Amino acid sequence: HNKYEREIRRLSAEIESLKNPQNLSASPHLDGLREENARLKYRLNILKRSLQDERSHCTKYMMNINQQLQEIFGEAIRASCPELDNPPLAVTPNQQAKFGDYQCNSAMRCIRPLYTEIIISFIYYMLFLSHFFFLSSGFINIHLKRTFVSKLLSNLLVNGVQPPPLASRKKVVVDFSSPNIAKEMHVGHLRSTIIGDSMCRLFEFLGYDVLRLNHVGDWGTQFGMLIAHLQDKFPNYLDVCPPISDLQAFYKESKKRFDEEEDFKRRAYQCVVKLQSKEPDFIKAWNLICDVSRKEFQKVYSCLDIQIIERGESFYQDMMTAVVKEFEEKGLVELDEGRKIVFAPGQSIPLTIVKSDGGYTYDTSDLAALRQRIFDEKADVIIYVTDSGQGTHFQVVFAAAQMIGWYDPQVTRVEHAGFGVVLGEDKKKFKTRSGDTVRLMDLLDEGLKRSMDKLKEKDRDKVLTLEELTKAQTSVAFGCIKYADLSHNRINDYVFSFDKMLDDRGNTAAYLLYAFTRIRSIARLANIDDATLRKAAETTEVLLDHEKEWKLGKCILRFPEILQKILDDLLLHTLCDYLYELATTFTEFYDSCYCVEKDRQTGEVVKVNMWRMLLCEATAAIMAKGFDILGINPVQRM
Repeated sequence: HNKYEREIRRLSAEIESLKNPQNLSASPHLDGLREENARLKYRLNILKRSLQDERSHCTKYMMNINQQLQEIFGEAIRASCPELDNPPLAVTPNQQAKFGDYQCNSAMRCIRPLYTEIIISFIYYMLFLSHFFFLSSGFINIHLKRTFVSKLLSNLLVNGVQPPPLASRKKVVVDFSSPNIAKEMHVGHLRSTIIGDSMCRLFEFLGYDVLRLNHVGDWGTQFGMLIAHLQDKFPNYLDVCPPISDLQAFYKESKKRFDEEEDFKRRAYQCVVKLQSKEPDFIKAWNLICDVSRKEFQKVYSCLDIQIIERGESFYQDMMTAVVKEFEEKGLVELDEGRKIVFAPGQSIPLTIVKSDGGYTYDTSDLAALRQRIFDEKADVIIYVTDSGQGTHFQVVFAAAQMIGWYDPQVTRVEHAGFGVVLGEDKKKFKTRSGDTVRLMDLLDEGLKRSMDKLKEKDRDKVLTLEELTKAQTSVAFGCIKYADLSHNRINDYVFSFDKMLDDRGNTAAYLLYAFTRIRSIARLANIDDATLRKAAETTEVLLDHEKEWKLGKCILRFPEILQKILDDLLLHTLCDYLYELATTFTEFYDSCYCVEKDRQTGEVVKVNMWRMLLCEATAAIMAKGFDILGINPVQRM
């Protein structure tokens, strides 16, 4: 502190002397002195900021180093290039270690020597920069101080994996999963469910207020035929709960009758009218059908550890009249052959908000849902996780909502996070051999079977208790299914293959889970308990002298910037790639650096390199939090 304070006093005195008119008039180099004055001010500001950071920075949280560098360079470039509107700002990790740890190439467009000199002088005094080079190409390469990285690793070990604090706690609504009542969940719902849940976990970890919504298809004309079929098949349904064991078969039966029997079709339409009028007997029939579906959905959600609140289309029914009225009052509705349609700016396809028969549509329902989420939930971020085929629909809905003034995209983030389809190993749409859609529960059961086969193949059944084996089975099965989905760019289609996802080589959950278990076992095999590790975290410096220690330490600390990137683009495969890089970087470290040294003859532990044990612990802590965000549940032994 004293060093910085002395430097601040010296610079302040020099600035004051340069302000003195007598000094200025005596100087033949007035412009040069002004530039020197400006440069000194920049140095003074950064020193003050460094001193403030030293005194008040809360070490409880992990630091996003990339973000810190962007702020520093952004401040420097704005100060040195005041005539530039929105000056370019790009700070990235360096791909080649010999050129430093991070790289800023923003100076390439502010290349005048004075600017680059000022940028360098401005950032020179930052505490965590040891040195940097300004290259002729306009790149600035940044080398982090090893003591700084070591300090951050110690903070992580003492305080746990804590994300940087939010400036304000925002409300996030994520609409995901969304199966249809009376239809079984299939692989399309699997993608939405897994991706949506992981997005929620990320927002929750970062401190947002998250509302997880299941917008199920629980309203519409199909309920007329289901209720009519229910009345025929179980006439005493009002008194005795109907034993519908296979709702999918029940749906197919009613659909067949609807298509082939004119009288049944007429009765189905009458049932729809009575349901929409909310006649008690028909509401009860509707609830019975919905409850059967909910129980089936819950089996899937329980397997995958999914928490979600159901708010189906029925929730928004009473809001739709007001939505249509609002569009009409603002003169945004056109008539088209009896339909009421809305054209949004820049969209070639209109929304149909009222059908020619007076009924509402998915467009009306989605507008009502969006309005409710903006005004009632007061959401700052709203994300829809559905297949990419619905992208155009949501684009038009969002455009209409902006047109009517419900939200400003600069203030409220409303986004469709689309995803590709699941393919079979033949690269065609994933179906059963008979051509039917794959039932989700069948898929999960098959995963459990394959997982147990893999564990037995590795003789894990001979060393694990039955309870441990069962935990490992579910962890590997469901972890591999989730990871196989999340490790692919969600925008693309991906091939579903149990063989690939259960392979314990390469970027798979099986490899990462085994790696994590191995890391967790190092301390146990060295007979080091948690209390010893906790004390060491507070008292032992994490040395980073070996190149593999240094590489691992820096990789661990990139976690917050990885999460920030996903927050920006909602592409979760970035986290999977990072965890795989972390695991392989750890393996390099472990192969090169002895954590525990043993007597070759007796196998007895003769030396524990505690700072390396702490690197193991820090790696495991980040991996565990990464797994948690992906919805994967690792086990202690596998």
